[in-house]
Amino acid sequence: MNKLAKSVLIATLFSLVLTACGKKDEAAAPEAAASASGAACSTVKFADIGWTDITATTAISSVVLEGLGYKAESTIASVPIAFAGVKKSQIDVFLGYWSPSMTPIVDPFLKEKAITVLDKPNLVGAKYTLAVPKYAYDAGLKSFADIAKFSKELDGKIYGIEPGNDGNKLIADMISKDAFGLKSFKMVESSEAGMLTEVSRSVKDKKWIVFLGWAPHPMNVQQDIVYLSGGDDFFGPNYGEAKVYTVVANDLATRCPNVSKFITNLEFSVGMENEVMLPIMDKKAPNEAAKEWLAKNPGVLDKWLDGVTTMDGQSGLDAVKKHLGV
Repeated sequence: MNKLAKSVLIATLFSLVLTACGKKDEAAAPEAAASASGAACSTVKFADIGWTDITATTAISSVVLEGLGYKAESTIASVPIAFAGVKKSQIDVFLGYWSPSMTPIVDPFLKEKAITVLDKPNLVGAKYTLAVPKYAYDAGLKSFADIAKFSKELDGKIYGIEPGNDGNKLIADMISKDAFGLKSFKMVESSEAGMLTEVSRSVKDKKWIVFLGWAPHPMNVQQDIVYLSGGDDFFGPNYGEAKVYTVVANDLATRCPNVSKFITNLEFSVGMENEVMLPIMDKKAPNEAAKEWLAKNPGVLDKWLDGVTTMDGQSGLDAVKKHLGV
């Protein structure tokens, strides 16, 4: 073989080796990307605004994610701080955007295109407005327009929940605008638990109280309460009829596509949330209550885990069922 032929042969072999190496690198690239994505998404961060319904849905989601091999963390925050956390990607997921009551809070974030609200609500059939014990309703306090008539019986107070909450803001707006003649009223802020304690005390002593009420929530079966009519301009029609939406960080779908797929699949029901909330309100750990409910109702996983894998690419449904012991 002459020198030219040898040179051609060496060059050809060298080219083949480079091509093979290149193909090997290309094949490895998706695996490396997947590995990097998995590491970046190994912890999914939720916002919990301290409402038992959001605590319940967050716990349910967290238990499923743990079955998929992820770690789930929850941060307690007020509603505005929850949205701000999602904007900064310090929070990945917030399952509690109640529409329309939270719309004034969320609108500035949407105008900035700073967060993503999923198109499909995770809950329909919810409601959020003012409520009273049935004995007060039966005595004539049936609508928002009746509240001022019973200022003495109500001690001039309307009970809200945690500061920064959208419902509190609506009450404050009514008072500041003297809507329904409420200018002399005072809003009492505390927390969900604090407000419900006050309601329980009032009912026990047959005292009058008007407060923020909502469904789903065990308060609807634990106390004999009635929702007031006439608050459409503030809480929306049909007794504050609401839909609950999921809010995610703008980059979640690209950064964590598998997690995003699961979160997008999530749908809850009023009955489901009530069942999970009851033991939580009886001081059971949220994740424990969620795990027990899921073990008894594994059928919900079929839809939630459609197209979803474990963090390492295995069958998501099989892994979560194993995690639940079903």
